[in-house]
Amino acid sequence: MATHSELYQAPFAAGGTNAIDAQIAERLLAVALSKGGDYADLFFEYRAGGGLVFDEGILKSASRSVSMGVGVRVQKGDATGYAYVEQLDWDAMKHAAETAGQIASGGGAKRPIPMNPVAIPKRYDLDQVTLDVPGMEKRRILERAAAAAHAVDPRVVKVETSLAEEIREILIFTSDGKQARDTQPLVRFGIRVIAEENGKRQEGSSGGGGRTTMGYFEGKSPEWHAKQAADQAIRMLGAQEAPAGTMEVVLAPGDSGILLHEAVGHGLEADFNRKGTSNYSGQIGQMVASELCTVIDDATILQSRGSINVDDEGNEPKSSVLIENGKLVGYMHDRHSAAFFKLAPSGNGRRESFASAPMPRMTNTLLMAGKHDPAEILKTVKRGVYAKRFGGGQVDISNGDFVFSLTESYLVEDGKITAPLKGVNLIGNGPDVLRKVTMLGNDVETSDGIWTCGKDGQSVPVGVGCPTIKISAITVGGTKVG
Repeated sequence: MATHSELYQAPFAAGGTNAIDAQIAERLLAVALSKGGDYADLFFEYRAGGGLVFDEGILKSASRSVSMGVGVRVQKGDATGYAYVEQLDWDAMKHAAETAGQIASGGGAKRPIPMNPVAIPKRYDLDQVTLDVPGMEKRRILERAAAAAHAVDPRVVKVETSLAEEIREILIFTSDGKQARDTQPLVRFGIRVIAEENGKRQEGSSGGGGRTTMGYFEGKSPEWHAKQAADQAIRMLGAQEAPAGTMEVVLAPGDSGILLHEAVGHGLEADFNRKGTSNYSGQIGQMVASELCTVIDDATILQSRGSINVDDEGNEPKSSVLIENGKLVGYMHDRHSAAFFKLAPSGNGRRESFASAPMPRMTNTLLMAGKHDPAEILKTVKRGVYAKRFGGGQVDISNGDFVFSLTESYLVEDGKITAPLKGVNLIGNGPDVLRKVTMLGNDVETSDGIWTCGKDGQSVPVGVGCPTIKISAITVGGTKVG
């Protein structure tokens, strides 16, 4: 097998097409600080991406894209100046540094500290990235999945499969002497199936990936994903109208963590707390959840979609405990918020691209396992809802109020999962829901590489995870009263 280094060539490395060294960086940082800024950093990024979509028996689209540029940030007190360019010639980069530095208008010019390369871990050191794999091999993966889905049941009438992939090289220099480099691969496979019976149509889906290779499909084959999606679509053909009212809800392990991510996780990002706009502002040391709940943000999970070796400010992220046995013990920090709270950055400074300034963002956010057997949890529910797959949702960060739609859910009666449901929405408040957690399973799972998080117009890949969770009461929005 060809190795990563034999095919993918890092453009910023020595001998690369756009080699950047410490000498160039120090000159740019000196320009950025020339107006009196307190701190400056450079974020170089090269990104190559691709995508394939297979639909109705044909390859509907195949795409490739490349972007490259540098972002320059200058901080003066609480003020931040930011500028970026796509041209990496000296004059263009110098102009960006001067523009960002205009946030400061007085004081003596600082000199950057000589660069010291940062050693980073290897959480996704791969033999071969998917972009180096021939296109026909990836097309066959999509064809296999489509054929397998149609073979599950004659009621499957439409199948769409897709593969999205990228490689991202980042190079960071800071005026306090930090130099960090990382190469981040990413791949996501998806399948969407539509089944039809007696004029009714229902949809099922499956997908996965992460910072991994095509070897991902040795564990979860295209045929496996196809069966998951087709079976879901077929089951949902028999779905009944969802009940409405307040009832017990059991969340399935794994992807249900997206509710935690949205309804609780964003409120624990330190920029909202620095500004006092989060429901969790000023609550460090207070009980904010059931004592069963411990929530962490963990960038160290090998090859997970949300994992990173280094954040976009040059800091190494680790596993950060946010809520411990129900008590709020910390936030997720970037450099700015960490300075405000007089703490070290937690390695959560992330950005969508060189065109964006960093901010505190989640990586892999998980609710940790409890001690209960999942089957025993279900047996305690007289009448409620089992939530298996989540669709879209809306959350108010200031108070944690949320509305989430479910794409796959079931009625629970007398401790048993019975009829599939349609049109289910969960309506509640994130902190309130965590206080109403009464049982946690011993089956914690992480999501399989499908989630992307949006914040302030920026999107980044993330992971979520949780065990089976019993919540004593959530408002279920449905069309059937009772």
